[in-house]
Amino acid sequence: MAVSTDVDLDRLNDDLDRRLARADAALARQFPGDRPGRQPVHTVYVPADRYRSTVCREWGDAALATLDEHNSIFAALVDEQGADAVDLESRVRSKLVSEPVEDLRVDFEDGYGARSDEVEDGHASSAARDLATSIREGRAAPFFGIRMKCLEAPTRRRGLRTLAIVVGELVAAQAPLDGFVTTLPKATSVDQVTAMVHICEQLEQTFNLGVGTLRFEIQVETPQAILGPDGTAVVARMVHAADGRCTALHYGTYDYSAFCGIAAEYQSMAHPVADYAKLVMQAAAAGTGVRLSDGSTNILPVGDDEAVRDAWRLHLGLVRRSLERGYYQGWDMHPAQLPTRYAATFGFYRNGLPRASGRLRNYLDHTGSGVLDEPATARALADYLLRAANCGATNAAELHELTGLSIEGISELARPGR
Repeated sequence: MAVSTDVDLDRLNDDLDRRLARADAALARQFPGDRPGRQPVHTVYVPADRYRSTVCREWGDAALATLDEHNSIFAALVDEQGADAVDLESRVRSKLVSEPVEDLRVDFEDGYGARSDEVEDGHASSAARDLATSIREGRAAPFFGIRMKCLEAPTRRRGLRTLAIVVGELVAAQAPLDGFVTTLPKATSVDQVTAMVHICEQLEQTFNLGVGTLRFEIQVETPQAILGPDGTAVVARMVHAADGRCTALHYGTYDYSAFCGIAAEYQSMAHPVADYAKLVMQAAAAGTGVRLSDGSTNILPVGDDEAVRDAWRLHLGLVRRSLERGYYQGWDMHPAQLPTRYAATFGFYRNGLPRASGRLRNYLDHTGSGVLDEPATARALADYLLRAANCGATNAAELHELTGLSIEGISELARPGR
């Protein structure tokens, strides 16, 4: 029996649209959904004085040499992860040949240190010219940029000068800036983020660049960026103060841990203070299009077999832990970390590929199964498959065979926008 009502639903709906118009507009503006396109699985930092146009190839060659030298150790560690060691090693080697570095920052901050203005000017110019050469010759990482000095008073002028020199040299060389991102380290206030927006606007005007060309990522290295004196999550306000220019939040393991008073021996991406900071970052970035990156480990796979084994095992576990928690990117500090970066990443996707593709296919075909997935979970499944393809753990042909979907179809399902 139909239920009668005297409510004028059309009129009430119009009234609701008027009442919620501002909230609807704010939601669409502030939370536009995931950023389209590929997210790199890592960021490599190279001190500016050591950067050359050939650095990506050099890192790949050094990683392959380490893999050759300690091959049996690598195979045993991969086997411990429950992965097909032969297949995974083949994929890792192919990656180290074709694209050893996905994202690169020429570092003018902690990895570079304090130099005279004359010296840093020289390194800024030469690094930018080498970066332009690598782009022109097809040897650059797909994503690239610099880490400038922070906007605290003692280093503010130097950081701005270096950024201006680098951008000026790239523009003069007619290098495309599509993949260029500046890392803003040690951010402590929303005001520093709005200042960074102002810097980008002024440099765009100076060098006749399109509005929005220059983008930056915020490096969360201080507790002040997580929790303000009023008890609010400052990092959430930072994201929205960036006016759409912030591409990512990067966790800084060692600075953040040290600020929190953690003894050096226990500073880690897996420490509870790190987990708390990253959970706040994750909630702040959700739905905004701003991506997340975990930090790094300073335990390097160098030295004798035992040292390499221990460092590789640690790195494998940390990368896998990050991936399981939804941090799909991290930092790598040494070429010998590349084999385990890609082994952990490929293993994460290869191990879960049959289940994820099966669940997605069941969802799309409305096939009954032991898992009742909802639309949000279907998006997460599609995003997982898309990330697997973007990093090289699978390809479009395999995904089509497993799901019946093209890579374009998976992408539309994974990131539909608002």
